[in-house]
Amino acid sequence: MNIVLIGYRGTGKSVVGRILARLLNRPLYSLDRIIESKGGMRIPEFVARNGWPRFRELESEVVCEVCAKAEEAILDCGGGVVLDHRNVERLKEQGRMVLLTAGFEILLKRLSRDRNRPALMEGVSFEEEQKLIMTQREAKYREAADFTCDTTQDTPEETANEIVRHFRESGWV
Repeated sequence: MNIVLIGYRGTGKSVVGRILARLLNRPLYSLDRIIESKGGMRIPEFVARNGWPRFRELESEVVCEVCAKAEEAILDCGGGVVLDHRNVERLKEQGRMVLLTAGFEILLKRLSRDRNRPALMEGVSFEEEQKLIMTQREAKYREAADFTCDTTQDTPEETANEIVRHFRESGWV
């Protein structure tokens, strides 16, 4: 069974994914890195050249490919993977979905350190964009999640250990 990490940008999916892969000795599939490889460029550049709709198409293609080959793996998904219900269905067929969350102020702090993320909306401030997008996605994240883990105060290592503990207690690993 795969462990699928979902959540808003800045919640720690990539870092926690790497730690989980090491702790459980499992392969890691970073969907954003695979998208960049297939798209031939970093995500901000891909979105600027091709737009969000084409990015979401490529993301869905990558979800299909990864789900076809990943077994007992860690899947680190981009923040918008839940926007297409088919992605959620495929990912849930292949594993358990862990929603990583964090408080809004912490997310803003984390995201402001990484300007390599493309804007999701035009004509609004950075803070307002985050608030609007988080609100739009919240229900989709919660609906998809088998388990939720708040990363606001915990280190990535603590978060990964909490996930492992929960999966072992649930008999999922």
